[in-house]
Amino acid sequence: MDNLVRKCLIKYNFAFNMRPSVQFRWIKNRTYQDVWDIQTSLHKQLIDKKLAKRNMPSSNKNVKDQSNQLIFCEHAHVFTLGKSGSIDHLLLSKDELNYGNIEFFNINRGGDITYHGPGQITGYPIFDLDEFFNDVHKYVRLIEEVMIRILATYGLKGVRINNYTGVWLEPNNSSPKYRKICAIGVHLSRWVSMHGFAFNVNTDLAYFDKIIPCGIADENKAVTSLETELGKSVSIDEVGERMVTIFSELFEFELVK
Repeated sequence: MDNLVRKCLIKYNFAFNMRPSVQFRWIKNRTYQDVWDIQTSLHKQLIDKKLAKRNMPSSNKNVKDQSNQLIFCEHAHVFTLGKSGSIDHLLLSKDELNYGNIEFFNINRGGDITYHGPGQITGYPIFDLDEFFNDVHKYVRLIEEVMIRILATYGLKGVRINNYTGVWLEPNNSSPKYRKICAIGVHLSRWVSMHGFAFNVNTDLAYFDKIIPCGIADENKAVTSLETELGKSVSIDEVGERMVTIFSELFEFELVK
């Protein structure tokens, strides 16, 4: 192959065909506020870099970089209330929160109230969706699909329910209720995402009794965890490794650890 042709092909593949790169990391033993500050800073950096690209030569505007982030956390006990939620769905007083050593935050994601805590993977994709696709519905459905495929690796069938974002397990002989195992709430600005999902692995489900989870007051719906469904504890790191691999496959990105 002629050297000039080869160079042109390499340049074309780099500028136009390269998959987005995503930096992955676990953050543990940090407060919710710390992680929120990290998220906010990375989100702003990605938006600023994106806006700066507009002043670059046109030949460089399509070059994808490694500013996209996927963060997994295992938080201390905290309730978070989305911008469309109701404080009435928190069933504890301020004194009870303090006594139980539970934090509470109003945050700027969609959705209602939920719980984060030990034994749960709380995931924060900070993606420039201009590098992936411009479709919020597809973005949320793909996160759901990641969770459905994770469950399948443990022999469980995750499902979607119309009008309810997240992933559920259907009623069975052990439980007559639909059981939610993953909650999703996202925020986008200039097509850059933040916040994300909470997947219950070995989560203490008693904390969900202190709220109306996701604002769903339905006696036929409950919350569950991987541990509850399997009848045994599961390594959260193992689940995280499987999860990030499936994320990279479905979102078609290059994983940078």
